[in-house]
Amino acid sequence: MDNRLKEKYIKLDKKNIWHPFTQMADWINDDPNKPLIIDKAKGVYLYDVDGRQYIDGISSLWVNILGHKNSLIDNAIREQITKVSHSTFLGLTHLPAIELSEKLLNILPKNLNKIFYSDNGSTAVEVALKMAYQYWQFKKEKRTMFLSLKNAYHGDTIGAVSVGGTELFHSRFRSLLFKSYFAMSPYCYRCKFRTKSIPFPLTAKNFKNHNFQVGCKGECIKQVDEILGKYSKKIAASIIEPLNQAASGMIVTPKGYLSEYAKLCKKYGVLLICDEVATGFGRTGKMFAVEHENVHPDFICLSKGITGGYLPLAVTATTNKIYNAFLGKYEEFKTFFHGHSYTANPLACAAANAVIDILKEDNILQKVDIIIKNLETELKELSSHIKIGNIRQCGVMVGIEIVEDKKTGNPYDCKLKMGAKICSRIRKQGIIIRNLGDTLVLFLPLIITKYEISKIIKAIKIELDNL
Repeated sequence: MDNRLKEKYIKLDKKNIWHPFTQMADWINDDPNKPLIIDKAKGVYLYDVDGRQYIDGISSLWVNILGHKNSLIDNAIREQITKVSHSTFLGLTHLPAIELSEKLLNILPKNLNKIFYSDNGSTAVEVALKMAYQYWQFKKEKRTMFLSLKNAYHGDTIGAVSVGGTELFHSRFRSLLFKSYFAMSPYCYRCKFRTKSIPFPLTAKNFKNHNFQVGCKGECIKQVDEILGKYSKKIAASIIEPLNQAASGMIVTPKGYLSEYAKLCKKYGVLLICDEVATGFGRTGKMFAVEHENVHPDFICLSKGITGGYLPLAVTATTNKIYNAFLGKYEEFKTFFHGHSYTANPLACAAANAVIDILKEDNILQKVDIIIKNLETELKELSSHIKIGNIRQCGVMVGIEIVEDKKTGNPYDCKLKMGAKICSRIRKQGIIIRNLGDTLVLFLPLIITKYEISKIIKAIKIELDNL
């Protein structure tokens, strides 16, 4: 692109646009030529307006699982455009949504029988919270509370924020929110109950029951047990991101934690919501994260990868038990009064149908297993770096926590913005990743190659060497 034209667009952006999760003072005052303007994409690569190529190391914020410009998804959307691009789902239905519901129920845990469509991950969670809340009203029980985990992130709408435990994102809105109970996060690297004799970096080792980590007494799951034991009759549902608290820096739960959490919900008669917005559709090595520990929740929330990163769509899947509680006579007003203008958009449903077909027909999950192993090998070599305190991997999702002192685990002063600086510098090597504080985040497409993985890890090492 001509430099004068590029400069014009950058000025317009800085003049007109407010970007999400971005300190706009930094954005406005930064190098005037620095903002990356994406022009096109193909496979795992993004291209800017100057033709420079970048590996999309975060799947365009965790959504583009099968690569950009996938011909099968492209064709499915084009074909649907020739029919109808949108129709309300209130009192009407259409073929793409019907077909998608059947495909989803064929791959979801078998206890889930009903599909409710919405627009994004946050609304999928809102739907589950409201369904659970209303369900107990029909059961004549006053259950108005929810249980979540500290460091949890379930979206940015008010209900989702109310069960969010990420202080950085949510603390300013507390007076707007309904109250929830929070148990400690299973963040092993920063666990205050970690045996002091166990040095940093911690070495993961799985035990049965509550012994999830070397030197661990399972305080995190004990808190869940204590809260449910004391307040279960007040709690409508417990919510969890299965296996990985992604937006908190890829905090990977120890093996056995998820199944134990689910068992406690069942023991105390509390509904279980599994937020698989980030973890669903192959990112953990299985279609859904709950499969790793054979968990059958009352709700699963899906979005992000469901359309391969093409269009907004979300799903809240639930059981016949929940659904049947809402059935009744018109005058009983048991209807679930919730919906959106773009609910079950036909184009989005067409894209999602194509995504599920590709995952199955191209044996993507089998291929992902190889990707995960290649990634694990690369990360193992990187883990010894003097500036890395902890590496957490869950399938193709990775958090690389940067520290000032490896032996003590002491972090850098946040004013230094070390994580952000590394992500900025690494773009010069043709790679796009993001940081959550001083944790570098990788969220790789399911079609990435061994060469591309190696290129990302080598680029990170170069930047760490330059700190």
